[in-house]
Amino acid sequence: MDKLDRLMGLKGAIAAGEYTPDGKLVSYKGNIQKEMAEMVAMMVAANTMMGKMQAEGFSKLSGMKWTPFHGWAVAAGDYAVCVMGNYGVFVELSKADFSEIFKTLMEVAQS
Repeated sequence: MDKLDRLMGLKGAIAAGEYTPDGKLVSYKGNIQKEMAEMVAMMVAANTMMGKMQAEGFSKLSGMKWTPFHGWAVAAGDYAVCVMGNYGVFVELSKADFSEIFKTLMEVAQS
């Protein structure tokens, strides 16, 4: 099964994509316009860079193990975006199983 098909199979998924670390869209599936997917690719890259910086800072200041950085999520309104590695998925909050989402994202990102 294709990685994006696997992400689209998650409960509540409405779109899934693959992005480069510098914010370029590689591919996507789902019910969003290409222009939206391209904008999301830039947002994903920026948020991932910020998350990596925060994880490194938290590790240094707290002595807790916050690295390596795996991913992040933002939930607002009726939706959430969840990202790991170069992959992300948009989900409906009311249908989402976040344990399954992050398990699948980790597997997809590492394969």
